[in-house]
This record gives sequence, C-alpha cells and structure tokens, in this order.
Amino acid sequence: MSFKFNRNRHGFHLVDPSPWPLISAFSAFSIVFALASWMHGYGGSGFPNIAKLTIYMGLTTLICGCLYPWWKNVIEEGLYEGQHTFLVQKGLRLGMILFIVSEVMFFVAFFWAFFHVSFNPSIVLGGVWPPAFMTTLDPWKVPLLNTVLLLSSGASITWSHHSLTYGDKGEALLALIITFLFAYVFILLQKYEYLHAPFTISDSVYGSTFYLATGFHGFHVMIGTTFIYINIFRMLNDEFSKTHHFGFEAAAWYWHFVDVVWLFLFLTIYWWGS
Repeated sequence: MSFKFNRNRHGFHLVDPSPWPLISAFSAFSIVFALASWMHGYGGSGFPNIAKLTIYMGLTTLICGCLYPWWKNVIEEGLYEGQHTFLVQKGLRLGMILFIVSEVMFFVAFFWAFFHVSFNPSIVLGGVWPPAFMTTLDPWKVPLLNTVLLLSSGASITWSHHSLTYGDKGEALLALIITFLFAYVFILLQKYEYLHAPFTISDSVYGSTFYLATGFHGFHVMIGTTFIYINIFRMLNDEFSKTHHFGFEAAAWYWHFVDVVWLFLFLTIYWWGS
C-alpha cells in the first residue's frame, strides 16, 4: 500500500528552494573579507580601492539583490499564498524570541566588559573610573532627551499595536508614524552627540567600551527604524489584519528590546559611568 504525502494535511510551511540564503552568505562573506583586508592595509590606496569597492558591491548585492526580494517573498507567502498558518506563526514568534535573546547576549558581553574595567580601573587610568584624564558626557542633556524619545516611541508603538488589534487601522498608522519620527530624531541626536563628544573610540578603554556599546545599540536602532518604516508602507497597503500581523509584532518586540537596552545604557554608561 503506497502513501502519498499531502502537504495540505498539515499546518507547516514547506519552503520552496530559494537562492537567497546562498547569495546572502556570499555577500556577507565578501563584505567581511573586504573589511578585514581594508583594515590591514590591503586592497590598494588609489581609486578605486579594491577593498572599498568590494564592500560597496557586497552591501548593494545584500540589500538590493537579496534582502529586498527575500523579504518580499516571505510577505507574499504569508499574505497571498496563506502559508503562514497559526502553527507557522507560532514558530516564527519562537524564532523571533530566540533571535532577540541572542542579541541580548551581545549586550551582556559589552556590559560585562564595561563593569570589569570600571570596578578594576588600571593604574594607567589613574586608578579611578572614569579615567582621571577623561572628560565625560553630561547624562542630563542629549542622553536624557534620547531616553525620553525612546520611552515615548515604546509607548506609541504599543498604542499602534493595540489600535491594530482593535481594528482601528487609521489610529494604528498614526501611532506608527509617530514612532518612526521619534526613532529618526533619536538617530540624529546620537549623531550630534558623537560629533561633539570630547573623546573618541581610541581614548583608553573608556572610549572603546562607550562607543562599542552605544554604537552597537545605535545600529540596532537603525535596523528597528527600517523595520518600522517598512511596516508603515505595509499598513498603508492594508496588509495587516486584527489576527494576522506578525510582521508588525516582530517589529514591536524588537523595538521594545531596543528600548530596554537603552535604559541600561543610560543608567550604567551615561549616568553611573560619568
């Protein structure tokens, strides 16, 4: 007796063969290889610098030739093909949670490094923390304003989520646009802070830990802002419903993670560390 497998008898999504993972891997490899070559002085000094050119080509391929069509395919699978069943959405939620946990581990390492050097300041730093020769930032100026902006954006994206679940898409869109504006202003203020900071990443271990932690968080803010920006257009195209909006949920979870990390950054590196 033969048995014919029917993919419609289960709630899982059997993904069709796709070239995007392979292209992403090659693009990422070319970027990392070119960055390593450039930092070690390889790739030439004239124009075009081979290493820099490889970086730009890798980024272009990764963003325009891979990420965009890959994400577009995922949206089509869930929106038009009906592949994102409740069982699949459950798996996607678990995957997003595990991804955020892995990102938390990055910041655990950064905070660990910061506290290690701050609780055990070297004699070359003056035996104190922050280093005796270091001029630190005032936490009650730009950092405090950025804290208010991020906390406000967390409230507005929650407002948007609740409005979406209640079926008020106009209010959900308004709140999401407000969240995007808060995020954009945050990025501009952090750029202003970096341009006017009295120290650089090469100024002792204080500068390196400060810029590594805050810069990596700023990179996450830019990713989250892009996430929100895409969801604004998806909401304008009426691609979310009261029960089927995982793309929005993932962006909201990611943004709340960004908010919480910033609170720890503000309290430890900006306030306590100064």
